[in-house]
Amino acid sequence: MKKSIQLTIFISIILTLSSCFPEGFTEQANQKFGDQHFKTAISLIELHHIREGEYPESLKSLKYTGDWDVMIYQSVKYKKLEEGYQLDLVNGWVGKPNNLSYPDEFWKGLGLVKSNLKK
Repeated sequence: MKKSIQLTIFISIILTLSSCFPEGFTEQANQKFGDQHFKTAISLIELHHIREGEYPESLKSLKYTGDWDVMIYQSVKYKKLEEGYQLDLVNGWVGKPNNLSYPDEFWKGLGLVKSNLKK
């Protein structure tokens, strides 16, 4: 409960401060944080696959995450599929990033077979 209150206060402060930033700052922050959270989630999921021989049942199944890695829990939506997994980006800094996309070579070798990001 205490962490929930702290997170709520932190988000409230960030939202209040974001109104002080120059136009376009929030969108840029959403892009940067969204990109980082998406890539962090992929890294952790793929590492789990290498170590355990299968993709995790949920993000909560990931082992050895760092303190900052838990941010992915609110930034991405994960679903284990029969073959691979689906990973959707749902939040960046204070909102969903727009227009994030990656080149074809980014997707190669991953078990990520479905995503809401452009391929």
